Amino acid sequence: MWMNGSRHRMATLAIAALALAGCSKKENNAADTTAASSTISADTSAMAAAPAAATWTDANIVALLDEANMSDSVAGAVAATKGTAAAVRDFGKRMMRDHHTLRAQGQALATKLGVTPLPPSDDPVTPAAQKEMDTLNSTAKGKDFDRAYIDAEVDMHKAVLDLATKAAGQTQTAELKNLIQKAAPVIQGHLDKAESIQKTLK
Repeated sequence: MWMNGSRHRMATLAIAALALAGCSKKENNAADTTAASSTISADTSAMAAAPAAATWTDANIVALLDEANMSDSVAGAVAATKGTAAAVRDFGKRMMRDHHTLRAQGQALATKLGVTPLPPSDDPVTPAAQKEMDTLNSTAKGKDFDRAYIDAEVDMHKAVLDLATKAAGQTQTAELKNLIQKAAPVIQGHLDKAESIQKTLK
């Protein structure tokens, strides 16, 4: 989803947002790293290309959503402490909070449906998330970091909206489809905010 390292991470985050329909207003600034895969190492561009050929099962979709939410929460935690601009730090905290909530919603639905998450062979989220984190970790604190993070968030949320469309079209489970469709406005809201911040960093 992302044009660069940050983009890759954004794709993951966006997918996460899709998994969980709404953003929680509850204050929970702890990054959600439980049951999270810490190994990510590919290109986010794969997120946009891979989906076209493969068909995802509900187990694949649930896994992708969970990965995306976890990844966005973790990236937000980095931005919340490493960001220089107040708007960037606040956005990072929002991503931690919202995606933690979305992830919990997705996991609850998976349990209810009896679906065991299983990443697809063409998993676009894990490599994108790794690329994003590599960029955030290698970029020094300051204006460059702020731009890298927000640029990645913009790219990723755009990509996630596309992934959400694919996932909603492939699942045959009404509850999962509804969860994804409800998450779309949340993802759009994150995108709008990131683009607003992006303009102030130019």
